[in-house]
Amino acid sequence: MTILNKKIDFAVLVSVNNANPNGDPLNGNRPRQNYEGFGEISDVAIKRKIRNRLQDMGESIFVQSNDRRTDEFNSLRERADSNAKLKEVTSQKKVVEDDFIDVACSEWIDVRSFGQVFAFKGKSGAAGVSVGVRGPVSIHTAVSINPINSTSMQITKSVNTETGDKKGSDTMGLKHRVDFGLYIFYGSINTQLAEKTKFTMEDSEKIKEALVSLFENDVSSARPDGSMEVNKVYWWEHRTKMGQYSSAKVHRSLEVTQNIEEPKSIDDFTITLHQLDGLQVEEIDGK
Repeated sequence: MTILNKKIDFAVLVSVNNANPNGDPLNGNRPRQNYEGFGEISDVAIKRKIRNRLQDMGESIFVQSNDRRTDEFNSLRERADSNAKLKEVTSQKKVVEDDFIDVACSEWIDVRSFGQVFAFKGKSGAAGVSVGVRGPVSIHTAVSINPINSTSMQITKSVNTETGDKKGSDTMGLKHRVDFGLYIFYGSINTQLAEKTKFTMEDSEKIKEALVSLFENDVSSARPDGSMEVNKVYWWEHRTKMGQYSSAKVHRSLEVTQNIEEPKSIDDFTITLHQLDGLQVEEIDGK
């Protein structure tokens, strides 16, 4: 496999209809908003969805969410210890960091893509582990093009949770949603870090495929099927390792403006892609 030898930038347009794309636990799980009223989806949430899609594609994932585990391990420590090569490295009195990184990156695609902090206590006389891996794939926080309208509704439960519970249907709760929002997030893949983690051209294609189908198999009560959609993925592959242009300039070449005061769909926006001399862009419709 060929180690990534050219810089890559990308941008993703995501529309949200009557869903909570990313609840804020510090604000009653309401949809995340900045102080100007624009909606946000954290980079951590986006990486979680990419990991889930890669896992659906049969890739080996280190940071698996508990409800999607494909193995019997209940912690990252258990998953790391289950790898014979990694266990051999950590059983030494002094852990060789480069050896640890090589094994971890070769085993798990999310480690060689996003990086990972390994911090485990030593046991049975072996040294503890404190290794940080910097991954080549960086993701920005998604921000809505227009300020979002967030709606909250009261909900009740119609059955008692415990025997003898007399509260029944009068127990109240709140459910929150974004009526409509068009979000955009950007990302880049760095060749220098790709060389260190052995991130390949084939890996970049898998990341692209995950982005295009980001919300497949991601249904929940907060995000019903069809309520979140990848509209477009823009994928720039530079001709050099360092890139022909800075990532900031590439990302600015995509301009999205709203045409009406209260947009209801992506059709209410104008998307303009300014071509950069010598840099081709692949425009992909979401699945």
